[in-house]
Amino acid sequence: MTKPILVYRGEYVESSHNLHIAVVNKEGKLLYSYGNPERLTFPRSSMKPFQAVPLVETGAADAFDYRPADLALSCASHSGENYHREAVLGILEKLELTEEALQCGTHTPWDLQSYKQLLRAGKDVTPIFSNCSGKHSGMLATAVHKKEDAASYREVEHPVQQRILTCIEAICEYPKDRIQRSVDGCGVPVHQLPLKNAALGYAKLAHPDGMVEQHYAIILNRIREAMIAHPEMVGGTGRFDTDLMKAYNGRIVSKAGAEAVQCIGLVEEGVGIAIKVEDGGTRAVNVASMEVLKQLGLEDEQIFSVLKNYVTAPVLNARKETIGVVKANFVLNKV
Repeated sequence: MTKPILVYRGEYVESSHNLHIAVVNKEGKLLYSYGNPERLTFPRSSMKPFQAVPLVETGAADAFDYRPADLALSCASHSGENYHREAVLGILEKLELTEEALQCGTHTPWDLQSYKQLLRAGKDVTPIFSNCSGKHSGMLATAVHKKEDAASYREVEHPVQQRILTCIEAICEYPKDRIQRSVDGCGVPVHQLPLKNAALGYAKLAHPDGMVEQHYAIILNRIREAMIAHPEMVGGTGRFDTDLMKAYNGRIVSKAGAEAVQCIGLVEEGVGIAIKVEDGGTRAVNVASMEVLKQLGLEDEQIFSVLKNYVTAPVLNARKETIGVVKANFVLNKV
């Protein structure tokens, strides 16, 4: 059986990937699917916009004078570029905390220029380089504002994490006693739910009015508008979420998750899309996302030209020569 994502070396298929896709409207109706739209999935960082809801709901964002760019950063898997790091440090300064308060760990940043600068200076990466440092600084902000223990903010029973669980239950319409939890790459709880419920969350993020309690609608509108207004904070230079939101200019909100998850909200339509590549192959997920947008009627010649390296992703050799492509090869099932 032909797989939905094909990886070509020259003219020959070398590898392939399976997909699961759910496309849901804001009322919760499954519109299109591929594979298993009920697949239990950890959406990973795609849940960051919902993890940011308590930051606004508690009043912490206003108390610490969060700019829209800061709010977008709290939803980010950022590249660790200078402006990302400076923004995180600015938030921590308002909280009267140092970088050591961040419990996200660290890793080599996606922005290799920043990493090379560090190496030339004889320094090593620190927690602000973590792609999750914006999320963690937001969690710290809620704990500090509520006068809760900041040292244990990532523990599953901490009020910070319990508020997040309540928000995910309400927005994604999945009972919290059925949401299984594990640990994300940055050390905080991560939530498992059916793919179609993640898609529903993004339908509501895109168009929440009348679909959730009014205070949630106000918050989700604020978070979405911040992400769309500052897509560079959500990802960074050459990142899919950033490039997609820029190209669609207010019509799409987008957030990737680890292990090849992608969630997208269509603002005008009030439709949510959740995609999971079965084997976690990240090279497949952007191509799959662009094919879904195409099949939903959002193909635009100019936009797709700008995003051409995501529509069919080039396979490069060590000399940076294109020696193959990653192509989509599936048709969504209309429900």
